[in-house]
Amino acid sequence: MTTGAGPTAAPEVGAGSRAVVPLALAQFIMVLDSSVMSVSISQLVEEFDTTVSMIQLAITLYALVMAALMLTGGKIGDLMGRLRAFRIGLVIYAVGSALTALAPTVGVLIVGWSVIEGAGAALVLPALAALVAGNYEGPARARAYGLIGGVAGAGIAIGPLLGGWLTTAYSWRWVFAGEVVIVVVVLAVSGWILERAGDRATSRLDVTGAVLSALGLALVVIGVLQSGTWGWIRPLDSPVTPFGFALTPFVIAAGLGVLWVFAAWERHVVRAGRTPLLDLGNLRIPALRAGLAGLLTQNFVLLGLFFAIPLYLQVVQGFDALETGIRLLPTSVAMLVAAALGARLGGRLGARAMTRAGLVTVALACLVLLATIDPELSGVPFAIGMALLGLGAGLLASQLGNVVQSAVPPEARSEAGGLQYTAQNLGSSLGTALVGAVMVAALGSATLSLIGEDPDVEASVAEQAGTRLSEGIEYVPPGELEAALGEVVAPDQVDDLVDAYATAQLTGVKTGILVCAAVTLLALPSTRNLPGRRPRARPGAESAAGPPPAAPADPPTGA
Repeated sequence: MTTGAGPTAAPEVGAGSRAVVPLALAQFIMVLDSSVMSVSISQLVEEFDTTVSMIQLAITLYALVMAALMLTGGKIGDLMGRLRAFRIGLVIYAVGSALTALAPTVGVLIVGWSVIEGAGAALVLPALAALVAGNYEGPARARAYGLIGGVAGAGIAIGPLLGGWLTTAYSWRWVFAGEVVIVVVVLAVSGWILERAGDRATSRLDVTGAVLSALGLALVVIGVLQSGTWGWIRPLDSPVTPFGFALTPFVIAAGLGVLWVFAAWERHVVRAGRTPLLDLGNLRIPALRAGLAGLLTQNFVLLGLFFAIPLYLQVVQGFDALETGIRLLPTSVAMLVAAALGARLGGRLGARAMTRAGLVTVALACLVLLATIDPELSGVPFAIGMALLGLGAGLLASQLGNVVQSAVPPEARSEAGGLQYTAQNLGSSLGTALVGAVMVAALGSATLSLIGEDPDVEASVAEQAGTRLSEGIEYVPPGELEAALGEVVAPDQVDDLVDAYATAQLTGVKTGILVCAAVTLLALPSTRNLPGRRPRARPGAESAAGPPPAAPADPPTGA
């Protein structure tokens, strides 16, 4: 990457810098929204007269917009200056928050929250990641990234409690109004953040690469998101049926194809002597690939679980938003503690050991939660499972941001920040979309199976139920279903149908949690390329614990 004046020494960086305060506050509000919405699903459905699937769409689109625009946002930060991009992104984000707070319809909610806020965050987050690296060095940098990671996790975990209280006592809209106030505070103290002289690039934005990367990522996530509606292979409510199949695999394949074209284009840009949107050579760095895989897994599991668990608590158990938030509190407390301890222990034990411990703990949490998903909530075991989830997620958050930023040279930090948050938000959108789709599929399949096995349900009623299920199914409180069935089904059949549906809801939630556990364990092999206890210092490479410069590209090792 070409820079205006070349890299210079970091100005007055170290543990005493106040830069982490506005950076951490900005990180907090960037991730707060999704977790707030997770406990407000029932209220949003009722207020906007919409469905759970539509709110799932809004949650997924927020993460999708960020993931699709993150690489572009990072490159814009290089061009205009990271601190300026950070501030402009915050202003855009505040505009989106204000519009969301006033949204009269679900469509305006999606525009304000999912689109405008997502676009603002795509400018803020890559710049934020690079600014942390520019304001801290050595162990202080590792601790700063641990704090930023812990705050990000806390935003996901505290959001349900904060959102639950505001939604129950006042309105979910106050969360977004409050974010505008926090943005004003962050902008007021953003002068505490230092920026390296000469970090601004003089090249032009690779517009073609930006369009291709955004389109490819969007198609992949949209395909996964709509799989519950369109069907994976057999068409359900697919708008078109190519060769008799559902549209889903074709949309996902198209997305992957566009990403392949994007990679080919980026290589062409480099051969032409221009600056690409993404330097593919950096992806040959094993530690960078491993860090990105860990971040994608972390957010996939967290957002997947924070879609499934609140749905269980609100729809199955009937808790309101505040009661739901209280039951998710052990996650936030454990996450904050684990992130703080993990940032200190990582220097001694190494990012590899800490990340593996975090993944195993998250998988264990999923197993504990699976054992507690019953018609009656088992309070203490459930709290233990949520605390284990926070513990594992906190250990991951304390390591992975520093690993990603430390793997590249200073001039590539905005690009690494773009990759970092692309991985996180791709994980968030895929987690919400895929876990939601799997839960809906499991709900429909289990309901149909239980109705078919029940000898008390008449064949004609079972056939009618099968026809309705083939058109789609939603998570609704059993009482609401009972009222709806009472208008079209004989009274003696209603109880059996409602019981089957209630049991199937538990099956759907458990299936979603099981998917999260499987994804967590599948990520373990990629950790072998993370820095160990005493990573070998290489010329131009920076370990997770210290300040050597960035690593030259190593041959791919299958991270």
